[in-house]
Amino acid sequence: MSEQSKVVVASIAGAAVGALFGYLYLTTGGRRLREQLEPRLDEMAREIRRLRATATKAQAVATEGWRSLNELVGERGQSGQWSGQPRQSAPF
Repeated sequence: MSEQSKVVVASIAGAAVGALFGYLYLTTGGRRLREQLEPRLDEMAREIRRLRATATKAQAVATEGWRSLNELVGERGQSGQWSGQPRQSAPF
């Protein structure tokens, strides 16, 4: 992409962002739209935090399960005797 094309694209993007900002903050319709969007955005942020917490819990459970499995497998050597050596570390 040439330097001139980059300048044109950046100018158009800046104008679009400015127009959106002006609409949302300087018009009655924009204020109404913000009033409708803000609660939905707050709810979306709460859901993302809950998803992150759930993923963290799932990772902890998977790690503990992997550790337990390795302990069980590691306790039995290839000869069928208990060796006490885990074979693989947790992938998480």
